[in-house]
Amino acid sequence: MNGLDDSAWLAIVAGEGALAVIVLVWVIILSGKLRRLRKAHAKLIGDTGIPELEGVLVNLHGRLEELESVRRIQDERLDKHEKRLAALKGRIGVHRFNAFSDSGSDLSFSVAIVNDEQDGVVLTGIHGREQTFLYAKPLDKGQSAYMLSPEEKTAINQASQKE
Repeated sequence: MNGLDDSAWLAIVAGEGALAVIVLVWVIILSGKLRRLRKAHAKLIGDTGIPELEGVLVNLHGRLEELESVRRIQDERLDKHEKRLAALKGRIGVHRFNAFSDSGSDLSFSVAIVNDEQDGVVLTGIHGREQTFLYAKPLDKGQSAYMLSPEEKTAINQASQKE
């Protein structure tokens, strides 16, 4: 047979067989990798209905821009609400005292109602034997155009220290 003996042909056929087995193993490995890639692709694409990856990325980018826009709006609203809350008169300090040391007990009081900047009002009730007097003094940054008593200052300090 053209100068090749049977053992040479047998070696060639065995080599081709070994090569075929190697190629078959390689195809099986590649099939497994392809299957994993298809699963990953399906997971990435999801229910978007867009078959190509570029379309998915464009779609995701658009949705990300929408979310960023919503976040900016929410940040603005949050800042607005924080400023509004800081301006509310939500801090209250109460100081009770005895206005007349010779009689009675702690029936007189000073109540300070202020915001974060100590703007607000301080109310003082002086209780006497026959009558009670109520005074209101406006506050601007913890100060008033009217003279503040030590009890009123104590109430303002108590209100300012509350969180």
